[in-house]
This record gives sequence, structure tokens and C-alpha cells, in this order.
Amino acid sequence: MRIISIYRAVEKNVPPTPEQMTKMGQLMEELTKSGVLVAVGGCMPSATGARVRMSGGKLTVTDGPFTEAKEVVAGFGIYQVNSKEEAIELSKRFLKLAGDGETELRQMYEEP
Repeated sequence: MRIISIYRAVEKNVPPTPEQMTKMGQLMEELTKSGVLVAVGGCMPSATGARVRMSGGKLTVTDGPFTEAKEVVAGFGIYQVNSKEEAIELSKRFLKLAGDGETELRQMYEEP
């Protein structure tokens, strides 16, 4: 099963330390080589983004930053795993390196 892990972090203007980047790189390399990590990506700060919303047939566009949100989507990963429990364990490993935040795990639709 494929699962997308959506990482939400408390937005801050402090980049990761070199040690954090090294450890994260090691984890990503391990998971990629094992075939578990299918794709990964990070997001720029919300100040560079926009929200496009449809409500009642009307489209609105709001430029970032999104100050009303305490947590913003900071990145994602797509896992190829055997169970939701396996994805949860991967997310625990990731968050121990990434720090404060949360991951939302969602199984992806796949053609039978």
C-alpha cells in the first residue's frame, strides 16, 4: 500500500542544524535504498504561497503568509509499506529528527 505522510511543522525562520540535516539525509537514504520511500519533498515558507478556495461557486485567492495557521505543511513523503502500523513507525522515526510538528498519514488510492 502507498501512504502519503503530510508533515506539518510550527513555522519558524530557523533552518535545521547541519547535524539535523546529516541525520535526516541518512534516514532518507536508508528508506530510499530499502524501497520504502517512494518520493519526498519540502515546501517553502507559507509567505511564498497562495490558497485558492471555492465556496458557493465563488473562487477566492489569498496570498501567504497564512498567519491564522499554527502549523503549516512543511513537506511530504510517500511510503510503500505493508501496513498503516509500519507507516506510523516511519513517522515516529522522522519526527524524532524533525522536531516539533505532526504527520498526517493517508492511504493513497491505487488501481486494483
